[in-house]
Amino acid sequence: MGQLQAGIIPVTAFQQNCTILFDSDDKHGVLIDPGGDNEQVLNAIQSNGIVIEAIWITHGHIDHAAGAMDMKDALGVDIIGPHEADRFLLDSLESTALQYGITDKVRNCTPDRWLNDGDTVSFGSHVFEVLHCPGHAPGHVVYFNRVAKFAHVGDVLFNGSVGRTDLPGGDHAALINSIKTKLLPLGDDIGFICGHGPGGRFGEERRTNPFLIQA
Repeated sequence: MGQLQAGIIPVTAFQQNCTILFDSDDKHGVLIDPGGDNEQVLNAIQSNGIVIEAIWITHGHIDHAAGAMDMKDALGVDIIGPHEADRFLLDSLESTALQYGITDKVRNCTPDRWLNDGDTVSFGSHVFEVLHCPGHAPGHVVYFNRVAKFAHVGDVLFNGSVGRTDLPGGDHAALINSIKTKLLPLGDDIGFICGHGPGGRFGEERRTNPFLIQA
């Protein structure tokens, strides 16, 4: 098997990082957080010859999951994650879209498999540990590949910031605890992709992120 590679497609007005993780040799992989603009995402998958084996969801907010059910139908794959504590968010995607004035087609999402802390998910030889990291959303999970020293952290941690906690189910103390007890102990050399904007490394965030220093 080849190296783990990633492609990022910013989608919707939220500019959410819909992510394709794939193997550099056989081009099999997974789609993480399809929040919308599905035609653009499908074009990227097809034009790069990638075979998607599953859809992984980090958490239930609309910008991360609004396109999941249609992508499931288009790709013929299962939706995996997040933790079941986000069921209420995934069950209300359609009503949330109305609140935001989103006119694109949005469907409530029903995962084929919920995830728990300590589970593993994989494609090919690439194995990811599942870390339940509540705070931004109660059922948020992070996908960590120990071999590649890489994590997809969704909206838990950003380059120079952390996830907002003023949405339903948010808890700032829980978020900081998730970062400090689940993510940072993995090591300063862990690189990450986040849900919005550029990624980074845990060590740089530990040293310079104002939210972590103040905490």
